[in-house]
Amino acid sequence: MLAGCYIDHGPRDWQIIQQENGRASIDLRGTYILSKDLQETQSVFVRVVREDSSETVLPWLEAKMLEGERWEICLNIPSGGLYRIETCLKPESFGIEYAFRGDMIQHIGVGELFAITGQSNSAGYGKDPIYDPPEIGVHILKNNGTWDLAAHPLNDSTRSIHPVNIESINPGHSPYISFARYLKRELNMPVGLIQASLGGSSLSQWNPGESGELYRNLLEVVADCGGKIRGLLWYQGCSDTAAPLFKTYGERFSNFVRALRKDLGSPDLPVFTVQLNRFVADPEPWGMNDEGWAVVREAQRRAARELPGVYVVPSIDIPLSDNIHNSSYGNVMLGERLAKSVLKHLFGKKIQADAPDIARASASGDGTVRLVFDNVSSRLYAFDLKPEDLPILISDESGNIQVESYSIEGNVITLRLSREPGAHALVHCQHETNPRPLPIIDAVSHLPVLPFYSFEISRE
Repeated sequence: MLAGCYIDHGPRDWQIIQQENGRASIDLRGTYILSKDLQETQSVFVRVVREDSSETVLPWLEAKMLEGERWEICLNIPSGGLYRIETCLKPESFGIEYAFRGDMIQHIGVGELFAITGQSNSAGYGKDPIYDPPEIGVHILKNNGTWDLAAHPLNDSTRSIHPVNIESINPGHSPYISFARYLKRELNMPVGLIQASLGGSSLSQWNPGESGELYRNLLEVVADCGGKIRGLLWYQGCSDTAAPLFKTYGERFSNFVRALRKDLGSPDLPVFTVQLNRFVADPEPWGMNDEGWAVVREAQRRAARELPGVYVVPSIDIPLSDNIHNSSYGNVMLGERLAKSVLKHLFGKKIQADAPDIARASASGDGTVRLVFDNVSSRLYAFDLKPEDLPILISDESGNIQVESYSIEGNVITLRLSREPGAHALVHCQHETNPRPLPIIDAVSHLPVLPFYSFEISRE
């Protein structure tokens, strides 16, 4: 080997390192080979430059020389990039520009890192074509253990080193390049993705209190990229809509979140979830029913209200690519919704990112029910639907109650019913496996109301 400097520990090409307070500490180690023709001190130097211009980010810094022809240095790199790390072996009498060669690490960034978890709509099964290209500064830790430019399909299993999450068929388009591109533009820093999802996976595979094999795999891949992430992206639940799994979904999801925060040493780790879309095929042959889908969606809605640091975005209006998987066009929409939620809740951006959510329901005693919603920017809009076409159902101990007319003012929907509801009346919205297609939306953001189930109607 030639005289010079060699790296055997440090970031990999294309890696995104999680920034903390605008910087990241990077440990770099390696070996060196001295020039035998020189009888003078020779030292390892390291610098960081911008990859697009070669402008200096960190000037040449002298590394610590160790026994056994080894060296080490800790670099404190500002957020941004892409960067190139250069090394060299400098004899004492040489100018740095004439030092002996050294290894380089290229295309690295210091930015925000997110783990992708869940089942097929997270792994990505959009099959329709759409322009959603790779972009420099949006990178992925691939299943083969290398960092690379992020490109669909993100859950490619070629030469995977993680057998537990190999897809049984080829995946397609997912929401997360759209998500990362949006964040990168708004934050002006690189975004890294860690793909750990698996099509068809159940919550039990993610919950360490059950089988937990995908949970353990997630911990391994997070550790592989430094052990720190900015947040978790979660889209899962279809596999748990069959009895009896749906009945405990909320409790088991809470266990998963608590365990992950503990094991990653991040008690406030943000979790960004997607409420289930729809299943348009006949549910019976699949062991599914309306109640299962309704209960899981409701658990997802409640988790965002009851678990600190858990957020939810809707997908009920997202178009499908087949009977259950979001289309590629829909995934681009969903990625932007997730990015806006991250921007609002992690970076304090004043944007409309949260979907309208039922807050109160009350009966006035004159055959009317008032529904009050949070997260409404100006007013709700129901497309001027006929009362019988509203995606809202009122029920009590005597059965379903017909909505005869309705009005909307700001964040309040007033329903006039065919009869006075009983003492144990409930209201439901788009709770079925395949609910009515037109949701009620926020008139400005066009985000749909989060579907809800068995919401209790109080007495005024």
